Amino acid sequence: MLALDGLRLVAALMVCLYHYTGRGGTVSESWHQSPSALFPALSRASVYGCLGVQFFFVISGFVICMSSWGRTLGDFFRSRVSRLYPAYWVALALVTAASLVLPVVVPPVRLDEFLVNLTMLQQPMGATRVLGVCWTLWAEVRFYALFALLVVVRGVTYRRVVLFCAGWTLAVAVCRTTGNALTDQVLMPEYAPFFVGGLALYLVHRFGGNPLLWGIVAVSLLLGQSEATRGLWHPAGHSGLHRDPYVVVLIVALAFGAVAAVAVGWTRWASWPWLTTAGALTYPFYLVHEHLGWFVIRVLHRALGLPPGATLGATVLAMLVLAWLIHRFVEKPLGRRLKNALRRTTVPRTPEPAA
Repeated sequence: MLALDGLRLVAALMVCLYHYTGRGGTVSESWHQSPSALFPALSRASVYGCLGVQFFFVISGFVICMSSWGRTLGDFFRSRVSRLYPAYWVALALVTAASLVLPVVVPPVRLDEFLVNLTMLQQPMGATRVLGVCWTLWAEVRFYALFALLVVVRGVTYRRVVLFCAGWTLAVAVCRTTGNALTDQVLMPEYAPFFVGGLALYLVHRFGGNPLLWGIVAVSLLLGQSEATRGLWHPAGHSGLHRDPYVVVLIVALAFGAVAAVAVGWTRWASWPWLTTAGALTYPFYLVHEHLGWFVIRVLHRALGLPPGATLGATVLAMLVLAWLIHRFVEKPLGRRLKNALRRTTVPRTPEPAA
């Protein structure tokens, strides 16, 4: 499974390069010109970096199925809360502090909106997001809820996961014909194929491949590439951003293929210890890299005059170092304490009525 940690960091770096060199908007102001002018060759590749999110979702399906096996619903809840929230809260505080110091990059949100962001439910509540990347966490939370309520609550088994994958896929297909906003939010047709594909690939890893499981993976790949192309492809000349649909399909296929290689054991040779660290850094790095990276780019490049290439390398390195600090001094100790505190929580008994 060490290779899976490495793949997670690859996906995070894909998204990072997209935010630094593959898009316009706020990052262009930090660079003082379009990244496509500063990094013409790199920018043409990094516009596809946003597909790192879909890559993450395939990996997430695999990991959630693996980590929930043999666990109770309470175990699953505690593991998700203690894993997601400590680093997330610190990232909120860091980005908010930076926005107060240098609001020209990212303006600070109102206090009431910041407080809603602490719940990780800011997107459905309509509050301004502190972290630009947290929309993906809302997709993850919905996936966890569906999987927990339909599978984990009764115990994770091969049959239940297969039925969940088949049922979710069919529901997504029906959902696309209704145009109902509520079912779109619950079923996530644009992301479901990636989670389902990851779930099926874990079953391949645990039980071995068979036509049914590979069929689920194949259908997920076919639906996933369609959703990704529909959502991310832009023809040449479209707002200065061009993504080739053939490249989008190729990257989605490579994402599925990379996790499939882990599932069937082709990556057992990748046993370097540093991959564990790479996996540990992925989540905090993903949380802080976007907005804090834009702050660092503005300071290093516009204020201090560091060349673009050196600024890019220094910014990525700084975000990785910050991610390690968050993992070492926040995630590990606070996550453990939060999990233990939740484990000690008991459901109060309803007092019996007096005779």
